[in-house]
Order: sequence, then structure tokens, then C-alpha cells
Amino acid sequence: MIRNRTRARRMMLAALAALLAAASTAHAQGYPVKTVRMVVGFPPGGGTDIFARSLSEKLTAAFDRPVIVDNRPGATSVIGTDIVAKSPPDGYTLLTASSAYAISAAVQQKKLPYDPLTALVPVSFIAVTPNVVLVHPSVPARNVKELIALARAKPGQLNYGSTGNGGPYHIATEMFKNMTKIDMVHVPYKGASPALTGAISGEVGVLFGNIVSATPHARAGRLRALAVTTTKRSPIAKDLPTVAESGVPGYDFATWFGVLAPAGTPSAVIARVNEEIRKALSAEDLRRKWLSEGAEPEWSTPEAFGKLIRNDIQRFTKLVRDVNITVD
Repeated sequence: MIRNRTRARRMMLAALAALLAAASTAHAQGYPVKTVRMVVGFPPGGGTDIFARSLSEKLTAAFDRPVIVDNRPGATSVIGTDIVAKSPPDGYTLLTASSAYAISAAVQQKKLPYDPLTALVPVSFIAVTPNVVLVHPSVPARNVKELIALARAKPGQLNYGSTGNGGPYHIATEMFKNMTKIDMVHVPYKGASPALTGAISGEVGVLFGNIVSATPHARAGRLRALAVTTTKRSPIAKDLPTVAESGVPGYDFATWFGVLAPAGTPSAVIARVNEEIRKALSAEDLRRKWLSEGAEPEWSTPEAFGKLIRNDIQRFTKLVRDVNITVD
């Protein structure tokens, strides 16, 4: 009797699973039947917004339905992310995120209104951009090794700029400091543009800045570029070595971009969006545009993107704890 009941229960569960799978597949086959909203947690004009708009154009053509970009800036993308996390998990609200997603998870931790590991699910990685290590011409360092030697010879006398406490420039530089055991003074600015201006004026001697905005100033001699922060050299600055090959093995800080969806979104819908993203990133016009912005288009499976997010949250959380990074 007990064996029969167990068998019946298993059959019922199997039937329910099959029904749910069929419903998910049917939903994906009809998806989308209305406008898809792609939320960006930053103002218009920034890197995340630029990539979201290029991608939305390709997805609009593929879906034959509008894919609109909805900018919801604030709290280093936390406001926009929270909107998506609390949206219906039906595939009609997506998030175009950057590595700020992992940084916020590490820096703000329990203050976040959502759980970054469970509230959203990864759809696909879409692009990566490096930062570039810059010094003012008055700083007598022409490569990373010389910068490290200078900082060790003058502990606490070099200062570096950032976009603010807990921002990507701050995290990238503190990671460098931690790995090289040097001491530089942090000077936070209210955004990337003021930080770059501070470096050009010599107000700060060092900046781990955006490669696209900094490259013209480096070429004009207003700044000196020493290395890129990713594990690979950048296609728009092929002559610059990486920090890792310049004497800091294992150093890797990339600004990445990707698409996420609310947890519970049907797997078949995730697969459909992922496949259309793969096709979009293969388009020559999109690749050419993004490369001109210093970004390398790069598709991934949801699983690979999820692993990247988890790894970044883990290593940034450790860094925040080790060097005692705090935000107001």
C-alpha cells in the first residue's frame, strides 16, 4: 500500500513537472507578445545605457516587438536593479547591468533591498571594458613597476582619484594597493568626469580611469597611460600592457556588462533572449560600434555569466573586508 502511494506521488510530481515544462515552452514560443522593458540603473549617455540601446535595437528587430530602454538611475544602479527584482518574472522586464551590480553587493551588503544572489537570474554577458592606469606627467613613473617602486619609496605621499567611495575606480585601485602592498591616499570625486579632471590638473597623481575617456588625454600628453586592468590587452590600446604582465600577476579588474531577469522567469524565455543576444553580438555594425567605445562584445551562457557574478561578489566582498572600504 505504502509503495503504491509512493509510486502514485512520483507519477503526479512527474506529470506536474512535465506540465510546467510544457507551459514554459509554450510561453517562450509566443514570447514576446508585447513591449519588453530593458531597465538601466544609470542616466542616459553612459556605457551601460549605450550598450542597452544598441542591444535593444537588435532585439526589437528580432522579436518584432518594441524593446525599450527605461533609465532608472540612483544609488549606483541599486534603484533600477530593485525595480527589476520586484517585477513579474515573465520576461517583459529585463535589466542591463554592469559590474557595479557585484560591487554594490560587496560594498552595501545587508543594506541592499534585494538579494543579489537570488533576486535575479543571469541571461547573458554582453561586453567587457578595461580601465587604464594613468599618472599625471609630473609623476616620475613610466610603467607599473616604477609606480610601485615610487609608492613604496614614498608611502602615503601619492594620491589617487576615484568616482567615490565604493565606486569601480576605488575598488580597482584598492585591489592594486592590496596586491602590491603600497600606500596611496584616496581622493574621492563625485563622478568620472571630475576624477579625470583632477588627474589632468595634477590634483591627484594616479587614476584607474575609463579607457575611452582617458585615451585622448594620454595621446595629447596630458596624462601618461601605464597599463590596462584586464587580463587581455585592449583593442583600442594594443601597445599598453596589462597590469598582470607588468609585475602584478593575477590582477584583473574589468568593467563588464550583462543582462539579467527577475528570478522565476521561465527558463525557455531566458534561453530565447540569450539566443537573440548571441545573434545581436555577432552583428558587424554592433561590434564595430562597441569596439569604438573600448568594449569587446562577448556572449555567454546564463550559467557562465552567473559564475562570473558570484566570483566577483566573493572577491570584492573579501577586498572590502580586508581593506575596510565603507560608504556613507
